[in-house]
Amino acid sequence: MISRAVVKRWGNSLGIVLPKDMVEKEELSEDTEILVDVVKKADISFLFGSLERKMSGQKFKDMVREGWKR
Repeated sequence: MISRAVVKRWGNSLGIVLPKDMVEKEELSEDTEILVDVVKKADISFLFGSLERKMSGQKFKDMVREGWKR
């Protein structure tokens, strides 16, 4: 199950709080060992509007479809 969490400082350590629905679904309890795969949330907002050439959505789709034919 994938869920979003925010890292918080606890004393000299960092930790996350697991959402209640995840705890219940996975039947987690204190001292349960779990694996955590960390993926940072990327900020791609700077990409929007960064293309120098503007083209219509239809032209872009046609260009992509042409690439698939090769």
